[in-house]
Amino acid sequence: MLPIHPRLARRALAAPLHPRWPGESWRLAPLVLPILLPLCDPAAEAREITAPAAIDRAVTAFTGVPVGVPGGARAPADPRLQLAACAAPLAVRWHGEARAAVAVECTGPEPWRIFVALAGEAPGAAKAAQAIRRGDALTIQVRGRGFAIQQPGEALGAGAVGEWIAVRPSRPVSGAAVGSASARGEPLRARIERPGLVVIPLG
Repeated sequence: MLPIHPRLARRALAAPLHPRWPGESWRLAPLVLPILLPLCDPAAEAREITAPAAIDRAVTAFTGVPVGVPGGARAPADPRLQLAACAAPLAVRWHGEARAAVAVECTGPEPWRIFVALAGEAPGAAKAAQAIRRGDALTIQVRGRGFAIQQPGEALGAGAVGEWIAVRPSRPVSGAAVGSASARGEPLRARIERPGLVVIPLG
C-alpha cells in the first residue's frame, strides 16, 4: 500500500458529509448504511408477541385468584416481555412441591416457558380467620370451563379462604377430571372458596 501524505489525510477527514452547493446530493459514509438498515427491518416490526396480559389471565384462570392476592400471581407479567405469539392455549402447571410458583409455557412452533411467582402472606400480616378446620365435612367442587361437579368430602387440613388444603372425597372422583390419584381415593389439593366449600379448578 502506498503511503498517504499527512496533509491529504487531514483534508479527507475534514470533508463534510452534507451538500456544499445547492443541488448537490447528500453523501453518507458507506459504513453508516449498514447501521441504519437494521433499524428499518420490517420483519422485526411485524413480529407478533404474546401479550403479557394473556399470561396474567392464564395464571388467574389456573389459580382461581387475581393478581396480587395470596395464592395468585405476585405481580403482573413484565410488560417488557417479548415472547413469541402462541397459536395454542397457554399451558400452566405447578412448579415445585411448595407450589410457590407456576410454569407458563407455549408449545407452539416457537416454544417458550416462564415461571411466575405466587403471592404469599405478607410478613407481619394478621392471620386470616380459618374458614375450614381439619376433620370438617365439606363439599368438594371440581370446576372447569362450562361445567362443575361436586361431592362430599373431608378436610385433611385447616386454612382460610383462598388457601389450599388437602381433602379426601367420600368416593373416588372421575380420574379424567382431576387425575389418577383421585380415582384411587387418595387425598387431593383444593382451594378454600368459603366455609364448607373447596374448589379444584381445571384449566
